[in-house]
Amino acid sequence: MTMSDPIADMLTRIRNGNTAKHDFVDVPASKMKQAVADILVNEGYIKGYKLIEDGLIKTIRVEMKYGKDKNEKVIAGIKKISKPGLRVYAGKDELPKVLGGLGTAIISTNKGIITDKEARKQNVGGEVIAFIW
Repeated sequence: MTMSDPIADMLTRIRNGNTAKHDFVDVPASKMKQAVADILVNEGYIKGYKLIEDGLIKTIRVEMKYGKDKNEKVIAGIKKISKPGLRVYAGKDELPKVLGGLGTAIISTNKGIITDKEARKQNVGGEVIAFIW
């Protein structure tokens, strides 16, 4: 079965795993999903991830991150912005700020998938993939 929006599927799996207080979540792998997972690790939303290869199928195992106990969630919310039916782009001067800079916007640019803060430093715009806070 083909999926129309694999990044939305990944973010939904992470959101559902966070709500259900799972220790890890498995996501089918791709280079774009690995780039998003790298951003989530660097911004401190998840502990880490491992690439698991089972023959032809590759899977990303995302290790969830919580506070002192599992009731303190590090990820308060994830929202997919650009969808297959309506792509959302932002120029270098109109990059969004999530919660006034407290959250992170994930942007797909010609320099790769980066955060909104990094896009401001590099002075580039692109497709706004998701907000996470």
